[in-house]
Amino acid sequence: MTTAAPVQPLPVVGVGVVSSAGYGLAPLAGALDRGPVPQAVAGADAAYPPRPVRPVAGFKAADHLGRKGTKNLDRLAGLSLVACKQALEAAGPAAAGTDPARTGVVLATNTGSIAGYSDLLYETLTLDKPYLINPGKFAGSVMNCSAGQMAIRHGLKGLNATVAGGRTASLYAFRHARLAMAAGRAEELLVGGAEELSAPTAWAWHHAGTLRESAPVGEGSAVFVVRAEESAGEPVLADLLACEAGFYGWTGAGRRGGVRRGLTSGLSAAIDRALQRSGVTAEDVADVSLGAGDHVGLGRLEERAVRLALGRLPEPVRVTEVLGETYSASGALQLAALLARWQSTPGSRTPRVGLITSVGHDGNAGALVVRERV
Repeated sequence: MTTAAPVQPLPVVGVGVVSSAGYGLAPLAGALDRGPVPQAVAGADAAYPPRPVRPVAGFKAADHLGRKGTKNLDRLAGLSLVACKQALEAAGPAAAGTDPARTGVVLATNTGSIAGYSDLLYETLTLDKPYLINPGKFAGSVMNCSAGQMAIRHGLKGLNATVAGGRTASLYAFRHARLAMAAGRAEELLVGGAEELSAPTAWAWHHAGTLRESAPVGEGSAVFVVRAEESAGEPVLADLLACEAGFYGWTGAGRRGGVRRGLTSGLSAAIDRALQRSGVTAEDVADVSLGAGDHVGLGRLEERAVRLALGRLPEPVRVTEVLGETYSASGALQLAALLARWQSTPGSRTPRVGLITSVGHDGNAGALVVRERV
């Protein structure tokens, strides 16, 4: 058996969250306790399929960022920028004193703004003179627009990465951030995920058949300020420990009828390796944040992998039941939900250890270990 190299904990010094529950960790904690408020679009807007949705109600980027520079922002970039602003404000003066050249962004988003692409394509095909399309919309047609906007608005000159990886994209982003820190490429990173809700994406989920019929589709963004080293006396919410993610696939006769042993064992192995590299045991894990409960066949697979790795299934935090399916942002919002739960239910003087898991129909899976600061 190969011994995995231990990791250096990365302190989380600021969090920004935008979701259908509201803005910040406190509303998310309240929503987890109360449960979701149904918000069905069917019958109210013919553009959407007959499926529940969880939008960020009344969201306008200009309300949070001001009018300057927001006229041509797509919704995805707006959600990312607001979460980024919250995270930096939560990090406080220490964040402002960090060298901009050593501060960067790692953001998970699967394809960028689908609504932005669709609108641009529609105008190209329907305008009498297609070249009269608003040029300001072209910036949003690339998937790294949101990460770039975050850096431009806040003067961040360090590495800037956009990570795509389906439902596991956020965990890939955390893993990328850790690798960048370990390589000395940054002293501070804004890392997280974002996903917007639009009619095209809702219809895609509706026709794909991978979600339960009653499962809602949502949107949101969660951004975390992490440091290579913390400053003396600086408040720290938690420490990000090891993150393991990869493609594991599955074996069997097909997506619906096959036995997905490869993906189950792969996720279990990722959990084992993440725990080993974090220097904690399966018995130390107090909470687990799951993300695949609404996916056909994946919910039980995810739980089975956790039981296989831990020998049990701790009382899970199921944020998708509240926020809906947020795809590439799901891992970041799962972490936000876990931190929100810890803040609302103070534990003992012993720091709690949490596990975030992610698994997708594309064969990607991952696990992130986080430890509470008390």
